[in-house]
Amino acid sequence: MAASGHGISLGRLAHQFKLQLRGDPQHQIRGVATLTSAGRDDLAFMANPLYRSQLKDTKAGVVVLSADNAEHFGGNVLIADDAYLAWAKLAAQFDRRPTISGGVHPSAVVDASAQIDDTAAIGAGVVVGERAVIGANVQIGAGSFIGADCHLGANSRLEPRVVLQSNVKLGQRVIVHPGAVIGADGFGLAFDGAAGQWIKVPQLGGVSIGDDSEVGANTTIDRGALEDTIIGCDVRLDNQIQIAHNVVVGDHTAMAGCSAVAGSARIGKYCMIAGGVGILGHLELCDRVTVTAMSLVTRSINKPGTYSSGTPLQDNAQWRRNAVRIRQLDDLARRVRRLEHE
Repeated sequence: MAASGHGISLGRLAHQFKLQLRGDPQHQIRGVATLTSAGRDDLAFMANPLYRSQLKDTKAGVVVLSADNAEHFGGNVLIADDAYLAWAKLAAQFDRRPTISGGVHPSAVVDASAQIDDTAAIGAGVVVGERAVIGANVQIGAGSFIGADCHLGANSRLEPRVVLQSNVKLGQRVIVHPGAVIGADGFGLAFDGAAGQWIKVPQLGGVSIGDDSEVGANTTIDRGALEDTIIGCDVRLDNQIQIAHNVVVGDHTAMAGCSAVAGSARIGKYCMIAGGVGILGHLELCDRVTVTAMSLVTRSINKPGTYSSGTPLQDNAQWRRNAVRIRQLDDLARRVRRLEHE
């Protein structure tokens, strides 16, 4: 990461990320911006041809482009096979978000039995419970709660107001965003008919999250009833997602905001779950499944591919007519079968 106020030469960026440079290798870049707002010190990118018209007016110091788009820009260019992927890696060099000062803040409350690496940074008002283990270079933001028997792997970062209930294990380089709650009780209930009331089923498991995963703001991951809820390595969870007890999410799966997974469902590796998707409990999705936005998964999926069930937006009058026809489908099917028989 470049220090604030200092640039990185295009030659260095091209060499570091194995990109082809067309232009001045000495030109210094100090930040990133969009094509329309970038100046001579900024790096911009274009991956979607719909924005090609913006290339002629951009003042960016360099633009990341694929080879077929590079011919449309006369300035400095970093040429990549995948411009968006290259942009993601390059932009990380200019991420200058503030870090927490090292050591334990005086207002933090740390149990005597907790183990905190000397290189960790514990922010203001943090609570660390019994037998918790905080690894090397971990950063814990202000107001966070780390419960008993939690383990945080090296180089993980918790933003402010994160709650880890007891027996939560994070791998290395895990990022948890503000307001996330990991390890709360799952929704386990048994109905006592004789007493006419619900009986809470104890939730005795924990949560395990693998290396390089990310948990979005206000996302909730419930603890398991007996065994752990498991989130694999390099799993990316967006904001406001609900993961119920005993769910298993495979490595490299990404889930967009407001999706929800019911208890004991198992999602494979390299899956992509779009926004607002619901997955019913005890189902299994095999590896490399994509579910499009607002779909409801009501059966297991054992073949890789893209699946949809959401109803696209329509003009209201058309939607009303179609809704009436949906109610008539059963009668229409019976009439068709009768006509075919005749």
